[in-house]
Amino acid sequence: MSASAAAVLGTSVPIVLAPMGGVAGGALAAAVSRAGGLGMIGAGYADTDRLAAELRIARGARVGCGFITWCLERDPRVLDVALDHHVAAVMLSFGDVGRFAARIRAAGIPLICQVADRDEAARVLDHGAQVIVAQGGEGGGHGARLRSTLTLVPEVCDLVRERGETVPVLAAGGVADGRGLAAVLALGAGGAVVGTRFAATAEATVSPAALQRMVRARGDDTLTTRVYDDVRGVNWPDGYAARALRSRFTDAWHRKGTGGVPVEHLQEATAQFRDGTRRDDPDTVLVHAGEAVGLIDRAESAATVVQLMAAEARCAIDALHQAAI
Repeated sequence: MSASAAAVLGTSVPIVLAPMGGVAGGALAAAVSRAGGLGMIGAGYADTDRLAAELRIARGARVGCGFITWCLERDPRVLDVALDHHVAAVMLSFGDVGRFAARIRAAGIPLICQVADRDEAARVLDHGAQVIVAQGGEGGGHGARLRSTLTLVPEVCDLVRERGETVPVLAAGGVADGRGLAAVLALGAGGAVVGTRFAATAEATVSPAALQRMVRARGDDTLTTRVYDDVRGVNWPDGYAARALRSRFTDAWHRKGTGGVPVEHLQEATAQFRDGTRRDDPDTVLVHAGEAVGLIDRAESAATVVQLMAAEARCAIDALHQAAI
């Protein structure tokens, strides 16, 4: 990780765990941090009690917390839990960070802001972001899906430089091995925010069926959809959709054009989803995963993932140094 990013985040390896709600809990975050990266607990739609419980699980490890900004606006008390625990960093994604940025910085906690385009990057710089995460549309989970990591990362890096800022940029979306890590470093990023690869680890809070599906899936098996939001009753703002593994359930209910469940079938689809989730049915269960899922062929411990990615990146960079251009 670049010197400035390492100084801000206190890491020795240029890898940050994506704060995946319902997947990145205290155990996974602690494991990533202990391996030299920065583990981030995904607050997601969690309430104060749930977040406090995950922070207790991570006790003894230096971890951060990631929030869905528009959810945080509905219950700002969840942020109090993170600040009271003096977490290593707070990441805000998907919404206007202005309401919370000054408060996070006043607490002496690094503010990480995830963005999906250049204009959003400029806005978070105005609010004092200390680290920017440039999120490409290849990533799993929710996003705006407007840009690819390959082009967005260097554009955001250029913006930071043009403004005379020293804010480090991290890349998110499509990084699941050392080759991807080396690639985003070459683009100018100070490191990578990694989600899908860590979702397929022993410490992730995913079901056996979800883990099995990730190990077997390929990048072509993902799609962007609002189906799972519809059946869970999660009303994301317009402009966002989630990348997940395609399944018989999505094939049955994904409506082209809107990407969601037809209103007249919502009750039926919701009942089917709840039943399938209860049974951990692999043809129904929600598996948020990015295109990089095709690079995963087995579940590992989080520490092993960190170590392998770092070693592979070093090899890739060394090979580039030796290549004739």
